[in-house]
Amino acid sequence: MRIPTLWRRLGLTIAVGSALTACGKSTTEAAKPEADHNAAHAEHHHADGAKLSLGEAEQAQVDAIAADLHKHIAILASDKFEGRAPATKGEELTVNYLAEQFKALGLEPGAMDAAGKPSWFQQVPIVEMEIETTPLTFKGDGFEQNLQPIDDMVAFTQRQTAGSSLENSELVFVGYGIVAPENNWNDYAGLDMKGKTAVILVNDPGYATQDKALFNGNAMTYYGRWSYKFEEAARQGADGAIIIHETGAAGYPWEVVSGSWSGAQVSLEAENKNADRVAIEAWMTNQAANTLFRSAGLDLQKEMDAAKTQGFKPKALGITASLQLKNSLQKSNSRNVVAKLSGNKHPDEVIVYTAHWDHLGVNKNADGEDQIFNGAVDNATGTAGLIAMAAEAVKLDRPERSLLFVAVTAEESGLLGSKYYAEKPVAPLEKTVAGINFDAMNVLGPARDITVIGYGSSELEQMLEVSAKGQGRYLAPEEHPERGYFYRSDHFSLAKKGVPMLYFDSGSDNFEHGREWAQAKGAEYVSQHYHKPGDEYDPSWNLKGSAMDLQLGLKLGLKLANSRDWPNWYEGNEFRAIRDASAEARK
Repeated sequence: MRIPTLWRRLGLTIAVGSALTACGKSTTEAAKPEADHNAAHAEHHHADGAKLSLGEAEQAQVDAIAADLHKHIAILASDKFEGRAPATKGEELTVNYLAEQFKALGLEPGAMDAAGKPSWFQQVPIVEMEIETTPLTFKGDGFEQNLQPIDDMVAFTQRQTAGSSLENSELVFVGYGIVAPENNWNDYAGLDMKGKTAVILVNDPGYATQDKALFNGNAMTYYGRWSYKFEEAARQGADGAIIIHETGAAGYPWEVVSGSWSGAQVSLEAENKNADRVAIEAWMTNQAANTLFRSAGLDLQKEMDAAKTQGFKPKALGITASLQLKNSLQKSNSRNVVAKLSGNKHPDEVIVYTAHWDHLGVNKNADGEDQIFNGAVDNATGTAGLIAMAAEAVKLDRPERSLLFVAVTAEESGLLGSKYYAEKPVAPLEKTVAGINFDAMNVLGPARDITVIGYGSSELEQMLEVSAKGQGRYLAPEEHPERGYFYRSDHFSLAKKGVPMLYFDSGSDNFEHGREWAQAKGAEYVSQHYHKPGDEYDPSWNLKGSAMDLQLGLKLGLKLANSRDWPNWYEGNEFRAIRDASAEARK
């Protein structure tokens, strides 16, 4: 459910808006930069008309990477691979292709099989569920509202059982559904949620108020993510949780919600069958929510305004919810593909590169004749990028530390492959120097700017900036930090465990065609291709911009691999303390 970085910057505002720890040696002692300063810095570079700056050898490397990208994306995003859904024929073709490519380059298997022998595959036990749902029925005094699947609502469950339901569950509006003691915030204060269903707003009060002193102001915190809201409702003992969709607050239109939660759903196999999750997790449209609140004698906008203030009190709506799900379950193993270039001096210390190989597969609910969600941009580009970087790495002297290339499964189902890797890493996380993630890369040619997702988080950014200047480029913060993109790709799974992670790609300041042209192309992608069958490979793509990004990632990784540096999160970052706690292992 992540809008690719480049396309967010280029076209989301147009397409959607109009429709709606000191660990070892530090890489630097500089203080955490400020986003406002960096934005001004980016504007300065743009005004100067920065020029592409690559030496002959660097240009040859960019050309080689771009050629590799074309070759591998064309295969990975072909109809033959059936949209690369986990636990399908598409997975089998994809993971075997990746293993074959890494093996041909001379890399080593980076995982272990059940017998303890080296393997290209880390087995990821999953449960696939085909879910049939009734309408979601709201009933009150003289009132009944039936929300239809896809058009008005989507409903699903994390419980790995044959069925799940709500039966006359009392609806309670809990504002943003947040319990954050450090912010003196508790939307569930005084509530017993047993037998009740939470109705929840998306995002967080900082975004709603634009108050920099509240949460992170305009920049979404994890409290604003849909995944947190469902998790918190479960901790509160609720029967169900229903999020009210808003395009601006969510960062994507309703079609992304309905498309992502229709068809087969995948989750990690759980020993307790996820019995600790709420019975029903759902979204409803803003229009449906307005009708619901009016029927409860309330004005949705006024209640939203109240919810963003300190001391908000939850409200029972006097209306019940009923819904039944029938689940067809199939257990299987999906796979992360892990390849290793062993270091010659400190092989137990690793720099990890991640990209997710999966997409949405074949969805019979898709409009039109084409039902294959090929996922060429999202994320055959990043997956092909792992192969292309590895191909360049093996041409060079073997690094002192190891490089690990991890193509993870089930990102589209909630970062499941990277979550599993973070729980069961093939290399100890305390000895993982840093990581770089690639997801949905630039196909429009070189850009002057480089977008850093979650800018202002770690010392890795400063290393990246030095290399970027060598290309005649500059770093820029996200244009829409309120949409919480830092929490939507696979780097987040390792960041939560303390590993310094960097997630970047091309911005919108296109060298050849300029910003307006790029914005128009971005708007076209978001409206016609993102999470749709139209995300297909185009041989006319200019992949030299992606190649330059990958070149930067490889250069940064090799610099770390040939050093004794241990980069860290900046002071005050939410992951710093976790990293600091494992400092002894890096002495």
